[in-house]
Amino acid sequence: MIHHRISRRQLITTLAAAPLAAFAQTESPVKPDPYADGILVDGEPPLPQDGAFTFAVLPDTQNYAKHFPKTFTAQTQWIVKQKERRRIAAVFHLGDITDNNVPAQWENARRSMRVLEEGGMPYCMIPGNHDYGPNGRCADRTTLLNDYFKIADLQKLPGWGGTYDKEPERLENNFQLIEAAGRKFLILGLEFGPRGDVIRWANEVAARHKDREIILLTHAYMFHDDTRYDWKTHGKKQPWNPHDYDVAEATGDDVNDGTELWEKLLSKHGNFILTLNGHVLGDGLGRMVSKTPDGRGIPQVLVNFQMRPNGGDGWLRLIEMRKDGTAHIFDYSPTLGKRNEGSQNQFSVPLAKPGA
Repeated sequence: MIHHRISRRQLITTLAAAPLAAFAQTESPVKPDPYADGILVDGEPPLPQDGAFTFAVLPDTQNYAKHFPKTFTAQTQWIVKQKERRRIAAVFHLGDITDNNVPAQWENARRSMRVLEEGGMPYCMIPGNHDYGPNGRCADRTTLLNDYFKIADLQKLPGWGGTYDKEPERLENNFQLIEAAGRKFLILGLEFGPRGDVIRWANEVAARHKDREIILLTHAYMFHDDTRYDWKTHGKKQPWNPHDYDVAEATGDDVNDGTELWEKLLSKHGNFILTLNGHVLGDGLGRMVSKTPDGRGIPQVLVNFQMRPNGGDGWLRLIEMRKDGTAHIFDYSPTLGKRNEGSQNQFSVPLAKPGA
């Protein structure tokens, strides 16, 4: 077990400043410990409580698709093997499936994700900025996603819902209808920096499913300082905001960040219970709770492991949905055979009951 006592905020500062300080002192810069705020423990997380079930989360697999495809496949194989033991109801991929939006990386991603399909595991996948444009630079919204992932294949899995009504044959925006332990969910997956009309569609989908708890997946929503992306307030002070990519300039700024999604979508409905996003560097972790106009507290969670060694060290996130209305978070790496019991990697959040 590795147990360090540095705070999360100190870690972010260290990651940003250590290389410069090291160069000033020595010719060989000392890299900061990527697990400085972690508590790594051998073995898997505990099995779900009676009556509970699990959602599995795959954030930012871009390095695996590019350099470590066996790690990507090890993740999906572990999920399928654990399907019954952990009552895994669905898998969420948070985008940046590839690093450069090129055929070889999409082929690797397709091979790994096909394991889920062969195991009958429903999943919701969304694109990140690296899945767009030439070399993954997000200069426009061209993507090879739909060349490798076909709607016809995903429709065979339990829970398929549909796609953006203006692009019915494309997967960038899609939703799943998942049921587990007597609960009904709408998993709403939106593209990187969703376009205005995509938000119109998302509002209509949410309004049609008032009887379901909604979980929003989108690549860029929260920043690592435990706040939402907010271009109007912070601009470039929050790096990697969708408004700061070439795709925004190319489309007349037809993109929306976390705060805009909150204002235009989540706050308008009484049944969103959780948001999940990847994308952000620093320590790649964060969470906050915001109140809707009807007083419901909605947890919003950032998780991204791509900065860890070996492209991310195989970490995935498990969300145990318990009968008492809480979600318990566990981070586990099937390639390391370890769980992380640090405060940013193992915690619980209350989920507000859907309202009117």
